Amino acid sequence: MIIGVPKEIKTDEYRVALTPAGVHHLVEAGHTVLIEDNAGVGSGLENDQFEAEGARIVERNEVFDQSELIIKVKEPLPEEFQLFREGQILYTYLHLAPAPELAQALLDRKIIGIAYETVQLEDRSLPLLIPMSEVAGRMAVHEGAKYLERESGGRGILLGGVPGVDPANVVIVGGGIVGSNAAKMAIGAGAQVTLLDINLNRLRYLDDIFGGRLRTLMSNRININQSIQSADLVIGGVLLPGAKAPKLVTREMVSMMKKGSVLVDVGIDQGGMMETSHPTTHSNPIFQVDEVIHYCVANMPGAVSRTSTFALTNATFPYALELANKGFNKLVQENIPFRWGVNLYKGSVTHPAVADALDKEYVPLEKVLN
Repeated sequence: MIIGVPKEIKTDEYRVALTPAGVHHLVEAGHTVLIEDNAGVGSGLENDQFEAEGARIVERNEVFDQSELIIKVKEPLPEEFQLFREGQILYTYLHLAPAPELAQALLDRKIIGIAYETVQLEDRSLPLLIPMSEVAGRMAVHEGAKYLERESGGRGILLGGVPGVDPANVVIVGGGIVGSNAAKMAIGAGAQVTLLDINLNRLRYLDDIFGGRLRTLMSNRININQSIQSADLVIGGVLLPGAKAPKLVTREMVSMMKKGSVLVDVGIDQGGMMETSHPTTHSNPIFQVDEVIHYCVANMPGAVSRTSTFALTNATFPYALELANKGFNKLVQENIPFRWGVNLYKGSVTHPAVADALDKEYVPLEKVLN
């Protein structure tokens, strides 16, 4: 199979979808790997490192023109839509639920779209999303702490306080991978941390592993409202696989928060869980609503690109290699978790949550496979 890796063009995106080690294994298995010129420099990976493992360094158009499988990090942007051809396989983060224009463009091109974020194991975990959720959860605390500083417009609060002065009050909505990693960082910094989730068993688990240092609450409108009114930093980390993020923090709730407090909406890739959120970039990361700072960067892990590239490809590469070795049809028949990742197939929406979010007909993959 011919595998192509284009350079990411999303604003402030420095990750790359394949490492030299991945190239080595693909070439060793008999595949051809095309890497766009300087695709890896943002992660500290130079052209000669890829070439040493057998990749060919080519221009952008050649990557798209020749490749049967395109591996990316982030969703295609409008200037990339016309580069795809019918039947080409795209393997990347897609986040289609809040992006109807992107979805329609890929449907029109009749590509096969495999989304990292919806590959799902039997235990409902999302193995290709977990690494970036770990990064984003930890970064949420770093970024929140930065924007709590007075110089950044915040309340002038130090997360851990000092002896004789209260620490910051951090509220985390969602106890999944993002939430648990945010809790780890916030507690480690000395903050007072409250975490809300709808799963009582998850709350019991988190209470146990954090040894009582984490205050846990059932997630409902009243508890969310009361918690964020006293918060200095609120981190949103709720995800419904393939679907839009639920709007759990309303405009009215935001208006009652402390002036200079900070909201970090990690779920912004899926539309965000705050009604006042909209996507931002690392170059222009924040905005204010009612003097509450909103940090809504849609590719948070891109800022720590080297860490993120290796963390991501550790998870995504085994599926890429299996896809190249077996071919798409055989792999989706044998690998049920991977099958959940198929959002689009040659003009059809093949993931139920994505179809529902886009108000499109859901077509089971087995009905459209050639």
